[in-house]
Amino acid sequence: MKIHKIIVAGCGTMAHTWLDYASQRNNAEVAGVVDVNAAAAKELAESHSLQVPVFTNLADALEQTDASLVFDVTVPAAHKQVVTTALKGGCHVFGEKPIAETLKDASEVVKTAQKTGKNYFVMQNRRYQKEIRAFKYLLDSRVIGRIGSIHADFFLGPHFGGFREAMKSPLIMDMAIHTFDQARFITGADAVSVYCHEYNPPGSWYEGDSSAVCIFEMSDGSIFTYRGSWSAVGHSTSWEADWRVMGSKGSVRWNGSDDPACEIIDESRPQGFMDSVKVVEEENAWSGREGHFGCLDEMFAALEEARPAETDCRDNFKSMEMVFKAMESARSGKKITF
Repeated sequence: MKIHKIIVAGCGTMAHTWLDYASQRNNAEVAGVVDVNAAAAKELAESHSLQVPVFTNLADALEQTDASLVFDVTVPAAHKQVVTTALKGGCHVFGEKPIAETLKDASEVVKTAQKTGKNYFVMQNRRYQKEIRAFKYLLDSRVIGRIGSIHADFFLGPHFGGFREAMKSPLIMDMAIHTFDQARFITGADAVSVYCHEYNPPGSWYEGDSSAVCIFEMSDGSIFTYRGSWSAVGHSTSWEADWRVMGSKGSVRWNGSDDPACEIIDESRPQGFMDSVKVVEEENAWSGREGHFGCLDEMFAALEEARPAETDCRDNFKSMEMVFKAMESARSGKKITF
């Protein structure tokens, strides 16, 4: 059995989650911890009872250990440097989103992964929930016919403090990629154009635009609309958003928490002014783990089976494009094609 020796880069909250995961695997071993703050790196290692060296520079860690895998849980601004250093140093990378802070940088990171032949998989934990898997199964079965439109509402009012409240586009840049990626995941379609309007409503505690409306045209001819806010007080949606997908034969709704609800035309009843509908229930056969651990399970499985993961950087780049093209549209006031 191959042991994956891991360098953990970054000491934030997610570092603890990823280390908890690694401790459960019998084929993973932490070889070192890296952070620009040596004291923070030492504290992280000690909090998980790790007797490993700590470093302030990833290149030094790669040179002085026999690591084969890097967990990148650094802040977004550091992702490009950390990931490219790791890939060029001969390591695979599992990283937190986003790939980079600009689309150009993200493209360069993906190209580096391709050139080095190493895998770079990106965390998209919201794909790993039993209810969204049931949602996807329903859409894949075509029980509602051809998909015509996908609608997602996301309204929450979190007080993060820190860098998010100072960002120019906090909702689109830091959060919307989850919902955009979910839309691609459940439909199997990619965006081909977008029109986006960003704004900051009264009462917002964000410096930048905390709210947005987006209209995406998708590669299968469907339309995906996104309405969202991070400064919405009252009547909160779930973090997974509130969804409605409409097809030629029916619709599926999902509130992000419960099982999806599907209604289709009841062809056994005569057609009237309004179509009679019947409920379709989908047995949820997905048995994988949820959240970060589910995504990490897929990442390790893909690495061991020498295949791309569901969230391979080349796929995740398409979700990144939706983010950056939406911001480009908002700033130009124009529809942007991909």
